[in-house]
Amino acid sequence: MRHFRVVLAGIVFATAAFCAANDQLNQVLKQLERTHSFSGVTISPDGRWITWVESDGGDSRKMYLLEWGNSSAKPQAIAVEAESAALQEGVAWSPDSRKIAFLATGASSRQQQVYVMTAPTGKATQVTDLDGYVTHVAWSPDGKRLAFLYAEHGGGEGPLEAVPAQVGVIGSELHNQQIGIADPDNGRRVQLVSPANLNVYEYDWSPDGARFAAIAAPGPANNNWWTAQLYTVAIGQQEMKAVYHPPVEQQIAVPKWSPDGKQIAFIGGLMSDEGFVGGDIFLVGSDGGDARNLTPERKSSPSGFVWRKDGKLVFTETVDGGGAISTLDPGSGQTETLWRGSQSLHQDGNFPDLYFAADARTSVAMRSSWEQAPEVWAGPVGDWRQMTRANAAERKFWGRAESVHWTESGNNVQGWLLYPDHFDPQKRYPMIVEIHGGPASGRSASWPSARFDMSVMAALGYFVLFPNPRGSYGEGEAFTRANVKDFGYGDLRDVLAGVDAVVAKAPVDNDRVGVTGWSYGGFMTMWTVTQTQRFRAAVAGAGIADWLSYYGENSIDEWMIPYFGKSVYDDPAVYAKSSPITYIKNVKTPTLVVVGERDGECPAPQSFEFWHALQNLDIPTQLVVYPGEGHAFHDPKDRLDVMRRSVEWFDQYLGSRQ
Repeated sequence: MRHFRVVLAGIVFATAAFCAANDQLNQVLKQLERTHSFSGVTISPDGRWITWVESDGGDSRKMYLLEWGNSSAKPQAIAVEAESAALQEGVAWSPDSRKIAFLATGASSRQQQVYVMTAPTGKATQVTDLDGYVTHVAWSPDGKRLAFLYAEHGGGEGPLEAVPAQVGVIGSELHNQQIGIADPDNGRRVQLVSPANLNVYEYDWSPDGARFAAIAAPGPANNNWWTAQLYTVAIGQQEMKAVYHPPVEQQIAVPKWSPDGKQIAFIGGLMSDEGFVGGDIFLVGSDGGDARNLTPERKSSPSGFVWRKDGKLVFTETVDGGGAISTLDPGSGQTETLWRGSQSLHQDGNFPDLYFAADARTSVAMRSSWEQAPEVWAGPVGDWRQMTRANAAERKFWGRAESVHWTESGNNVQGWLLYPDHFDPQKRYPMIVEIHGGPASGRSASWPSARFDMSVMAALGYFVLFPNPRGSYGEGEAFTRANVKDFGYGDLRDVLAGVDAVVAKAPVDNDRVGVTGWSYGGFMTMWTVTQTQRFRAAVAGAGIADWLSYYGENSIDEWMIPYFGKSVYDDPAVYAKSSPITYIKNVKTPTLVVVGERDGECPAPQSFEFWHALQNLDIPTQLVVYPGEGHAFHDPKDRLDVMRRSVEWFDQYLGSRQ
């Protein structure tokens, strides 16, 4: 038997240690880890107060409140009681701007409870006594009740997190999220509004406070979002009424009632991941009927919106590698752009960084770019003022950044190119191409994070290209759908054309180009090295080697039907067509493979399968499995280790740094 070697990071039986990273790399990685991040930005309905959650790069997370229009006001940390250790995003302002509701987690328990505090200096009071997973707190229109999503006795934090050990009777327990209601002035009693047989992903109060609009599907929660429908449910009835059943190729998100209560708007489109929103804006009657597309053929991807009192919508959109905020008249379909920039802002979704006051004009935003680290800004749309200076000392570690465009097969394709730090036009440089995950996602201009991000290579003498190939957001729904039943083919042609475009304009050494990516980007990396020898080295993060076996291994297989058309059991050929393992004997590229041990989205066996094949073919390779990590890595040591190993790998096969 041939002996194979797996490096299990952090475990004593690891066979070898890798070389210590140099001082320059250590400095860059330490800078990324200490950069403050912001989330959960909100503004009171009257536009007077803003809140945000701030992390110092470590385990410390605090929520702040600021009267932003008062030049002498200082941010104040919101505290509960001594035993409360952590605060979560999800601050909700009462309609009269006098109270805030939020979730607090005790130091001795991970159980979150709903708290209410009178702003700005009142005492926070616990208003629930829950046992389970709770999220999405929202006040009723009259400000007397609080709603939230609650999975009693269980629930989880989404498919990005580490999956539990798969032992015992698998799938025997379902903990569906239901809509719960609490009266802050009437004890801690919770009324469950929606039925237990459906998992509610998102909801919105009706203007009269008597009903909810809800996006829901039967459990399990992490898997069935891709088949969810739009419902309404009347308080006290626990009966869901179906309002809109989307076609199989469409997912729906962010349902919101019109001010008159007669219609419900939502985002509909091909979305590969729950909460990473993009598509078109649709409108349907609150009692059902045909849904009307309000943004057909728009060359952008709307991602969230709010209703104005005059019946118009203000929406965020991903466009051309950046973002915009626009208005929409549902009657005429006319739009007007209020702001456009290189950053992509999101009103809704998993990582909202924009929030509107009641006038739908005044807002608070978490903004960053290639030129500025994250900070909180507030003011009228497009006329924001900087509120925080937490990252004032941070400096970029790359040269200039520019948006680049090219065409392939009639498609206009965009990407971001980072120049090396201390760029010398007389030199020729290696380049790393990082393909984003999704595929329904996109890379915009934003300060690099401490997670898997090849921006660090620009500090070490590399060009870095972030392409947004077909399948991405930003060019309209037809562009996002352009890789359906075609994974790896058209999108790889887009990537290769982007490399050609960069090589033609910048001093990139065409013989020293590497490719990498995480998740779908990890699949694309595995796929790329089976299709071309253009790249001299590769790092595949949480990739997918075989779509056929993946279908039965991952915890979210419902996402695949809209892309492949049928299940793997009904049409295995379309899955084999896009599987790297089908063409594995073509590989000549040295490839590092990394993955989390408990990854449910892109399970570790996929990485084992690819690595095993390369070992058998005598292709230089290494597999690193990180204990306890899921699809998103949380341990800073693991995140840093991935980056150090990636740098070492590219340095080894693309040549020493300039």
